Amino acid sequence: MQTDINTASRQLLKLRDDVDQLLRQLSAAEITWSRWLAGVAAVHRASARNMVHYWAIRQHDLRDLQARLTGYGLSSLGRSEPHVEATLVSVRSAISAMLGEGFPALSTAASDIDQGADLLRSRTGELLGPCPADRVTRIMVTLPSAAATDPTLVRELVERGMDIARINCAHDDATAWRAMARHVRQATEATGRGCLVAMDLAGPKLRTGPLEPGPRIVKIRPRRDEFGQVLAPARAWLTSTEEPVEPPEAGIPTIKVSRSWLTRRHDGDVLILHDTRGSKRRLELHGDVPQNCAIEGFVVTAYKTTYLSPGTVLEVEGVDDPAHVGELPQTEQRLVLHRGDLLELTRDCSPAPVAGGAPARIGCTLPEIFDCARVGEKVHLDDGRISGTIVSVAPDALGLKIDHAADEGSRLQAGKGVNVPDARLPISALTEKDLADLPSVVELADMVQMSFVRDPSDVSRLLDELDRLGDTSLGVVLKIETRQAFEHLPQLLLTVMRRPNVGVMIARGDLAIECGYERLAELQEEILWLCESAHLPVIWATQVLEQLAKTGNPSRAEVSDAALSERAECVMLNKGPYINDAVVALDSILQRMADHHYKKTALMPSLHSWHPDIAST
Repeated sequence: MQTDINTASRQLLKLRDDVDQLLRQLSAAEITWSRWLAGVAAVHRASARNMVHYWAIRQHDLRDLQARLTGYGLSSLGRSEPHVEATLVSVRSAISAMLGEGFPALSTAASDIDQGADLLRSRTGELLGPCPADRVTRIMVTLPSAAATDPTLVRELVERGMDIARINCAHDDATAWRAMARHVRQATEATGRGCLVAMDLAGPKLRTGPLEPGPRIVKIRPRRDEFGQVLAPARAWLTSTEEPVEPPEAGIPTIKVSRSWLTRRHDGDVLILHDTRGSKRRLELHGDVPQNCAIEGFVVTAYKTTYLSPGTVLEVEGVDDPAHVGELPQTEQRLVLHRGDLLELTRDCSPAPVAGGAPARIGCTLPEIFDCARVGEKVHLDDGRISGTIVSVAPDALGLKIDHAADEGSRLQAGKGVNVPDARLPISALTEKDLADLPSVVELADMVQMSFVRDPSDVSRLLDELDRLGDTSLGVVLKIETRQAFEHLPQLLLTVMRRPNVGVMIARGDLAIECGYERLAELQEEILWLCESAHLPVIWATQVLEQLAKTGNPSRAEVSDAALSERAECVMLNKGPYINDAVVALDSILQRMADHHYKKTALMPSLHSWHPDIAST
């Protein structure tokens, strides 16, 4: 027995020494980061110190220490993010008490154990609005362009649970943004539910340049199963050449005919034509357009693939009243790239030929890339669907060897994203367009979201511009979507904490492309931890319930992802035809998860899932 007591005493003394070593690291860390801490606003001073403390202890592998602490029933430090020093002091005091030395008085720490969570809740409310009634996590929704002209759309989103409306300044204009913001305010007044407005600065656009357009052809084809059987007919929108109107369904092609001929058509009419291949085809007209749509036209359906061009003759079955298809837009061309192909990325952004021989070429909208890129660096195209390695560098062109593409080849269009995670681009995250948009943002928004931030100087420039505009209350959210932003995250946070009302968005799409999909889960965790240590709210973004929003049917994986998003303070949904369903589903998921989880802590309400009286089968 005495041997066991002596062994336990030695183990506890070693534990206390290890904890003391960590405590000494905290002061050293404050000295290391003193230049950054000096500029932090007074309201964030304790939080900034706590974040630096968290950085300090995470410079060590704590896994062995955690296991030994747990063996004695002590805190494993696994939930110490909001109150690092207080946790260490508390653990040390408990060890001293176990050694029979009494329980020393706890010293004042950068953040008390109770204070850390309170600070995060308070700052979340200041940035993201009051806590919803039945859940902790807010819901942000990206507004479609239609929100500028359809107040009912906005009101329905608010009614279903949207807490923050996101306006993307990369699209539309100040007039449309003003209308969207007005509709949000009107919806909050009508429903009694709070909803803030966030505006997303576009940032520097690094995208593929234009391709030469193709022929003026419309192709419509039915959806078939693996056996070639038609599951759903092809659909298109028939409207007038003189006064064309938008189709009632997103994504279906438009066919234009003369207005006078269109007015003579009826629901159920059948059109007979010979398409561009000489194949005889039948199109049926349907006039069952939704009543709330002020639309003049018909949905046409076909059960065989049909190609139409300007001048194609449309004959009405049983009626001598032919018409000709009017002008059609030129088709959007694509480059088809395979693994092993060479692609030339050029400074010249004039339309590139699609059948111009090898190597294929396409422009790039950001000229700085040609001055900074180096042989051996990676380039990702179209959200990472295509990737290549730079094999040659010239003043006006980069040669890429494609090493990632689909087996059958991947199609690259104009206007697709280009990511160069290895290149250190000397560009500001705040563009001239962003500067021009900022006055509208200050006028209309509750928070501004900064895109493609890379360096603390980017943040400083935004804050200086807000000061110049006389703004002191606008919330500021940094979107972490580049490798440099993740690598500089402590510096970015300490810079933005010059302002009182700030937060972070994990923009998982670009972040995964820049850092690798296999690392995304790890980076996501680390961002959540560091922001919690700084008591700053986090927005979890990109592809949340995306399949549900786009198709009306969620995947199993995205439902699990949505449940995990409860660990952030806000979750963002992107627009889609079924966005209302996605908001309702996310609201339900977050309400359920609020009873079971808070950050990394599993909550333990009473369970009613299992019963002993289930009859055996």
